[in-house]
Amino acid sequence: MSAWETVIGLEIHAQLATRSKIFSGSATAYGAPPNAQASLVDLGYPGVLPVLNAAAVRMAVKLGLAIDAQVTAHSVFARKNYFYPDLPKGYQISQYELPIVAKGAIDIVLEDGTVKRVGITRAHLEEDAGKSLHEVLPGVTGIDLNRAGTPLVEIVSEPEMRSAKEAVAYMKKVHTLVRYLGICDGNMQEGSFRCDANVSVRRSGSDKFGTRAEIKNLNSFRFVERAINYEVERQIELLESGGQVVQETRLYDPDKGETRSMRSKEEANDYRYFPDPDLLPVELDAAFIESVRATLPELPDQKAARFSREHGLSAYDAGVLTASRELADYYEAVVAAVPEEPKLAANWVMGELAAALNRDNLEVGSGKLPAARLAGLLQRIVDQTISGKIAKEVFEAMWAQGADADAIIESKGLRQITDRSAIERVIDEVMAKNPGQLAEYRAGKDKLFGFFVGQVMKATDGKANPAQLNELLKKKLGG
Repeated sequence: MSAWETVIGLEIHAQLATRSKIFSGSATAYGAPPNAQASLVDLGYPGVLPVLNAAAVRMAVKLGLAIDAQVTAHSVFARKNYFYPDLPKGYQISQYELPIVAKGAIDIVLEDGTVKRVGITRAHLEEDAGKSLHEVLPGVTGIDLNRAGTPLVEIVSEPEMRSAKEAVAYMKKVHTLVRYLGICDGNMQEGSFRCDANVSVRRSGSDKFGTRAEIKNLNSFRFVERAINYEVERQIELLESGGQVVQETRLYDPDKGETRSMRSKEEANDYRYFPDPDLLPVELDAAFIESVRATLPELPDQKAARFSREHGLSAYDAGVLTASRELADYYEAVVAAVPEEPKLAANWVMGELAAALNRDNLEVGSGKLPAARLAGLLQRIVDQTISGKIAKEVFEAMWAQGADADAIIESKGLRQITDRSAIERVIDEVMAKNPGQLAEYRAGKDKLFGFFVGQVMKATDGKANPAQLNELLKKKLGG
């Protein structure tokens, strides 16, 4: 593998979160009965005219500003001619020579902690196709045109990624960004966010690109990584055995873990692009672009930098906490209630909370454990009402019962013992019951300190204050 270099570019398709389609007034809500949300425009009837959705334009401009790209003042819609079984008019309205966004970039963090900038060639508006449903009846394919005409922004990267992991990191970053901007819900299971991966290999040190294969419609980060890794191995094996890579479109089969040929890859001239005669060019003035800029939220990288600066978090922790807008907002709500312990709050949000959400397949905003309740638990650690170990027990009860920390602590009698004389009495009892271990400790077997800690904790049901226990135990054991 070291003799070869991988070259990857991604074409990410993000469905825009408009309430109606890009060229018709049909609704875009997911899950409606087949063909219930398809108008005559979506069905391609003769004589109908497309009307551009202004909200889709605004969202595309918002993306362009967020990736520090050129938002073009003059862009044009074109017809992309191709046989689409699920677009009845036989062409897709897209943008080709003059897209609405050009020449942007996104920074990704690699596994070794270094930052890599991935260029974005363009981002253009287009309409989505419908769906072919092959499971309707045996041997029968149904067509659902509810999705036809749903607005998409296609984000085309430069071929600058060199491994499947880099491609996944880039895709995750774009996924985070479009959700922060509120322009796409990012739901990959519903097809709102998916990508095509262009993959080729070349000899290490070569500056000439190899022949690429395009893997279509990847709708999970795991599938992206597996499909690219399989394709890289396939191409290297083919080239090393004396064969040639054919430029083609391939599909990834997740059940078999392999890509397979779908059709020969089309070039731009195969699509016979020409400006759509039914749509005027899109003209954007500076005032419009600035009005969109004013709506930009704090972006993920900006928020991560602020978390590091204000809360003393590492770049890694800040990156994890800002991976979704909802998680970042939750963390900030916890920190607002426990401002003296931002690192403790980060550890619990990334640790126990994230594990519980993952275990129950829930999102941060599910309401299962509001930020105020978690903050209440952390306040009891800070004021030494409970220890960190007991807090985990309290957390699980809070998660299961939906109760506040104080109620759980009182009902279970979990308050920490902070009375020094009470802890000393238990230490004396433990030492009296274990004279042999005491003699060994005083003879130099320091590892037995942990034994005595465990015995005292056992005798107090884990309620002895750990810091006080360690301090008093050292004095007592020392004689």
